[in-house]
Amino acid sequence: MRHILIVAIVSSVALAGNPERAGSAGATQLLINPYARSSGMGGLNIANTYGIESVITNPAGIALTRRTEFLFSHTRWLVGSDISINAFGFAQGFKNGGTLGLAVMAFDLGQFERTTIDNPDGGIGYFSPTFLNISLSYAKVFADERIFVGATIKLIHESIPDASANGVAFDAGVQYRDKKGNLKLGVALRNVGPQMRYRGEGLSARTNLGGASGTFTSLVHTPAASFEIPSVLLIGAAYRIGIGGETEVRARESNAGGTGGEKDYLFYIVPMAGFYAHSFQNNQLGAGVELRYKSYFMVRGAYLWEPDVTRKETTQNAFTGINFGATVELPFRTGENRYSTFGIDYSYRPTYFFNGTHSIGARLYI
Repeated sequence: MRHILIVAIVSSVALAGNPERAGSAGATQLLINPYARSSGMGGLNIANTYGIESVITNPAGIALTRRTEFLFSHTRWLVGSDISINAFGFAQGFKNGGTLGLAVMAFDLGQFERTTIDNPDGGIGYFSPTFLNISLSYAKVFADERIFVGATIKLIHESIPDASANGVAFDAGVQYRDKKGNLKLGVALRNVGPQMRYRGEGLSARTNLGGASGTFTSLVHTPAASFEIPSVLLIGAAYRIGIGGETEVRARESNAGGTGGEKDYLFYIVPMAGFYAHSFQNNQLGAGVELRYKSYFMVRGAYLWEPDVTRKETTQNAFTGINFGATVELPFRTGENRYSTFGIDYSYRPTYFFNGTHSIGARLYI
């Protein structure tokens, strides 16, 4: 694990934030976190994330789903912009310690009036852009449940009438946990893939051309410029502190990021820290804390810092850096010594522009 961290730190220099390149990448929706539980921590739970929601931060955490998990989340993005995001995830654990996950993220950007060269003022109908990300992940447990490794392949689709762009991206991540499951370290590299380009009939036009034999009409194709996707390196750490008296060993695996066979406490305090090395914007550094009452109730908050984030006039980010969230998770018995859980998650991220971002999600672990 030490060697992995050294490589990650060295790699972060190569992916150092470059604010001069801001706005030159495409498919930046890959950086949006639509999941209420992790967005309440600003995505800083790189080392502590678990379940199918890990697809957005560190795919290694998917390995902590030992049975079956369903997740749905709805986000009102920058309230007032009429943009919403729906995300669905499914994960299935296997006896060999591996877990397969599928996640879908779809954007509703609203309707836009259609215009053409001949109809620049519109009046010929409306259209809705399509933005869709589909992720397929696999993660596995190694070394006596201390090392978790995961990888994701993502299909990216963007389209407007008569033009679309399709791409593929890859993520990979590692998590390390000590024997007691308290100290946690995580590294993930996200959105590595080839350039994308828009193609379609919408980039073509019929033009009247003149020649010796007279005027004729030709179909002229205008190639669109290719664009890169926003790769990012994430490094994080977390430490779980139990308070309130040690009780008996758990008879079931934890639904709060544990690995089973651990001592249980009444309360937990989990401080976290993380670093984002962006290739097309400022780097980000953050810290936060999650407070838990067993696995039933959790509140969390974090601050994600980057240059000029406190200055509305010069920041490149609509978010203020503050993140809040809460979770209620209720267990129910599904067999002898077997419990399932149903959880509701919520997060709020204030913004300088519009009226913040709200996310709410539901999670079923059976």
